[in-house]
Amino acid sequence: MDVEAARLLAAGLCMGLGAIGPGIGEGICASRALEAMGRNPEMSGKLFTNMLIGMAISETTGIYALFITFLILFAV
Repeated sequence: MDVEAARLLAAGLCMGLGAIGPGIGEGICASRALEAMGRNPEMSGKLFTNMLIGMAISETTGIYALFITFLILFAV
């Protein structure tokens, strides 16, 4: 197998698998927050803020995967 092909395959796998976790995590976070807001509308402001913080923390995993993908593509 050519080194270039292996590098491209590794980058694709890295980004593909690295995006699954944040996608699922953010979906669960949003659904639970909306469910809680529907049950207790008075707390929707605080819940929305906490939801955004949780989604931002979850998204960092995808950003790390993107960074590693760029390292594989351009530094190796």
